[in-house]
Amino acid sequence: MNRPPQSLPVVELRVPTDEDALNWHRVFDHPDVMEFHGGTSAELSVYEELTARQRLHDAERGFCLYTMLDPADGAVIGFTGAQPWPHEWGPKGEIEIGWRLGRAYWGKGYATAAAQLALERVRKAGVRQVVAMVDARNERSLAVTRRLGMRRAETVVTPRGKRTAYCHRLDV
Repeated sequence: MNRPPQSLPVVELRVPTDEDALNWHRVFDHPDVMEFHGGTSAELSVYEELTARQRLHDAERGFCLYTMLDPADGAVIGFTGAQPWPHEWGPKGEIEIGWRLGRAYWGKGYATAAAQLALERVRKAGVRQVVAMVDARNERSLAVTRRLGMRRAETVVTPRGKRTAYCHRLDV
């Protein structure tokens, strides 16, 4: 029997505030969340720089990595959005969409729902194609790329850590 697709949860996005550096630091401080992002929690200063950079991206480009909020209670649950690929390897010069959720919010559809909202904003800003670089072992993020309709385009071995990652593409 075919089941109707589950509706996605409602999620809100906002340009990160100064306070979101601490919010991101807290919500991502879990070994499962950081497994594919260096393995250990990042220092608060990393999130301070990242949120400041995202405000600049939004002002200059009309999109950024947005803070995701649960509209039921206003809790910060993660981030999603797009930014220029920040490394010298991989899809240099392209716009990457990404997402990261606090562990308590996994498996509820938030990443897909929020990424769809972010794609709308990226499209309105005039971007015609995005990429997503995903660690080949990260099944949850690979599932999000599929739900977004992205296609695997390339396999990349990361220079640091020598991990296999998949570059997915989507015309927006």
